[in-house]
Parts: sequence; structure tokens; C-alpha cells
Amino acid sequence: MADSDGSSWKELKWRRRLETFGQHDAPILASGPDGEIDVICQPGELTDKGRETTFALGQRLRHLYVHQLGFMPKMIKDADMIYLRATPIPRALESVQQSFWGMYPSWARTRSFPPPTIITRTPADENLYPNNNCRRFSQLGRAFAQRAADRWNKTEEMDFLNSLISKWMPENSKRVAVDSHPRLSGIMDTINSTLAHGPKTQLPSKFYDTRGREIIDKIVVEEWFAGFKESREYRKVGIGSLIEDIVSRMLGNVERRGGDGLLEVGGETGDMGAGRGGEKEIKFAMSGCHDTTLAAVLSSLGAFDAENWPAYTSHIAIELFREETTPRTTTADGKDLREPVTASTAHAQSPSPRSSNLSSSQKSNLASEGIARKPLEDMDADERKKLQGFYVRMRYNDRPTAVPGCKLPGKHLEGDESFCTLEAFKSITDKFTPRNWKEECVSNLGKRAFPKEIEPAGL
Repeated sequence: MADSDGSSWKELKWRRRLETFGQHDAPILASGPDGEIDVICQPGELTDKGRETTFALGQRLRHLYVHQLGFMPKMIKDADMIYLRATPIPRALESVQQSFWGMYPSWARTRSFPPPTIITRTPADENLYPNNNCRRFSQLGRAFAQRAADRWNKTEEMDFLNSLISKWMPENSKRVAVDSHPRLSGIMDTINSTLAHGPKTQLPSKFYDTRGREIIDKIVVEEWFAGFKESREYRKVGIGSLIEDIVSRMLGNVERRGGDGLLEVGGETGDMGAGRGGEKEIKFAMSGCHDTTLAAVLSSLGAFDAENWPAYTSHIAIELFREETTPRTTTADGKDLREPVTASTAHAQSPSPRSSNLSSSQKSNLASEGIARKPLEDMDADERKKLQGFYVRMRYNDRPTAVPGCKLPGKHLEGDESFCTLEAFKSITDKFTPRNWKEECVSNLGKRAFPKEIEPAGL
């Protein structure tokens, strides 16, 4: 809240209660299963259980990157080496806040620690999830969803689901189907949500039948993510822009021209540039996103075969490693690599010129020049040479994954296919990263949705 003269800001603490309709439309307070009235979530907000699990994720990140690898500092005086971002959905922002708090609790931050920067976008510009504001992606998504409905609605598996739960469906949509009301994906969300929050929220036991849940998961995963596995265009307009941002921050870190996200995060209030503590690079990025983000990224890289729908608080870590030169050291995994150069996770000095020493022209040049967003095929030999000795590893829920194209000879660290050469990783992602996402979103409208032949992901 602003003071009367507008010279400073103060906090206003307040208590929220949710109101709803009661009998005869009289206003009543919304309440929980035990009559709780002051802890009720709006749709899209993070529950207490969600806060616990995302805080625990932050603690695990601290254990790995601070204590085990010594990659991140134990104490920080600002967060300008950390790129934090969230989608406009409230629970995504709350997840980032909780995970950051778990990674750097109050005792790991100095008393003068300034507010960390958290980047957000408007819904029209958001690329942290497959965005239906992109008209071409919306068309493709509807086509693949309809294909799943045509394929599954009249099958033995769907009949089995109806034998279990159709009696609880609305009178105007009794038969469970991919495109029923509620949709099968909505039923799955409700099952997963109630399972996560204990017996007081649970549905009749038939909803939790093991075979039934396996069928639901298989069908819904196909409905939502088959397009990323089969269509280059689907990957490009659905998640390619986000992949490009991640890869460009890696290349920006390699080249150290400011294209790693530092300019967006650093700078004094009202300005941008180097970090407030003199930081010259981003070491860690953490984005609050969604299950659809994770599965889209993995599917687009050919690393989501036979996987279930992502569980709550699932995360992907995408790490950039550099070959050790002098002195030689090994990681806990025994690899001849240094600790991560940068780490990006989703669901983580000496005095130098301050941001005020950068002119506006210098700032824009830092972000735009260099190889950060240059396609590999446009790089000359000297630029490609900069990528040598760097490797990308992707971990899903702490389990290393391998990209199919990285398994080829010369495309990975010898002896470990999960460490993809940066050049190979860049080559694979270039194939589905848009040069101009918004232009792609209004291209091919009304044209054929499916490729003539399947275009495998991750190659």
C-alpha cells in the first residue's frame, strides 16, 4: 500500500474468506470437510499439500546443488544469479516461491537480501506451457484429441471404465468418454487430486480401481501428448519456443554475453543489467510450470515413452556440464566432468560494475549478439567450436533420461548416453524451435493437422 504522499510502500495484511451461494441463493461462506473457513483455495491455487511438496523439492535441490555438488553457494545476498519464472496460473507462482524458499530458507539469505525477481508473462505470450492462445496449436490439439476420441470411445477399455464409474456421471452425459462432460482428462485430474489429499476428499472406491486408472492414464496421455511425439509442427508451436529459451540460455552462458537471462533478472529497481551483487551470469534457473509442460518437453525430445501422466511436484532438471580441464575432478557419478555450468529446473564474487554502468544500447547488444539464438546450421566453424566440451543432461524426477538422437556415436559422453553433447542437443532442438512463434501460430490455419508420415521426436 502506498503512503499518502506516495513516497513509500507498506504492507497490508488481510484475511480472505470465500463466499458462495447457499439455500435460496443466500450468501454463505465456503467451508472444508471439517468446517474450515479460513483455508479454502480458489481454483488454480496451491493447496497446503502442494506447498509442502514444492518446499520439499526446494530442499532436495539445495541438498544436490549446494551440499553435494557445491555448485550453488550456501548463503546468498541476492538472487540475481538465479532466473525465476512462473506462468500466470497462481499455483505455478506459489510453487516457485515455495521451492525457492526450500532451497534458500531465511537463514541462508543475508539480512539485506533484496526481493528476488520472478519473471512472468501475459497469457498471450506465455510459452511455459502448450498455449491454446496459439491458434495453430489449438487446431492441432483439437485434431489429436478427436483422433483419441475416435480411437478409444467405443472400445472394450472404455466399456470397462463405464462399468466402474458411469453411474456417478451427470445425467446429461452418462457415458464416460474421451470427450464426455466431464472429459476423461478431467475425471483423471479429480482422481489424482483426491488421492493426493487424503480420505476426506476421496471419491467412491471404484474410481481408484487399478486397471481403471491404468486405462485412463494411457488414453489421456495419448490424447494430450501423442502430437508432440508424431508431429514436428506440433512440437514447434506447442513447446518449441520454451525449448529455444532454455537452449539459448545455455549458449548464452557458454559465450558469456548476457544472453543467459541475466539482463532480465539483474539490475537495480527500474533498471536492468548485471546482478545487484555484481553477478555476471545466471547459474540456476527455476520455472513454475505444469504437468503438460513437463510431458510436452519430454515427449518432444523422445524421452516420454511408456510414461504415466506426471505426478504432482514432478520436475525436470536440464543441466549444462563442461569437460574438466585442469585440475581433473569427477562428479559423484564418476564422470570426467565439472559440476554443472548451469542448471534449469521446472514445476534453482568479486566486485564488478553495477547495472547502472551499462547503457541501454550496451544492454540490448549483450542480449542480441552472439550465438545464443543462432541456429546451428548458421554458425561458422569458430562459433561451433565454442560448443565443444559441453554436455547436456536431462533428469526427470531425479532419473536421468536419454534423448534418442544423443545415443548415436559421437553424440554423447563416452560411456553415458544421458550426457548429450551440447552441439547434438542444439541440432535436435533446432528442428522444432520456431524463428517467430507468433507467426507460426497463425500459419497453416485450417490445413491438414497430421503429418503425412510420423515425424519421430528426439532425432
